[in-house]
Amino acid sequence: MIWQKGMDIAEKCYFLTKLFPKDELYAMVQQIRRSAVSIPANIAEGYGRRYRGEYVRFLNIAQ
Repeated sequence: MIWQKGMDIAEKCYFLTKLFPKDELYAMVQQIRRSAVSIPANIAEGYGRRYRGEYVRFLNIAQ
């Protein structure tokens, strides 16, 4: 399932960004984490929508 792959990406990003220097915590680390989490979040958000077109729109955002 593609949602699960998105979750795996998010987990790996969190793990890898823990290795970044502390001075990157509020710069690159936060941006990487937010973008990784947005993949499965947008898939789930679109799945809960009423119309197929909305679902497709959220899949495009996740992409």
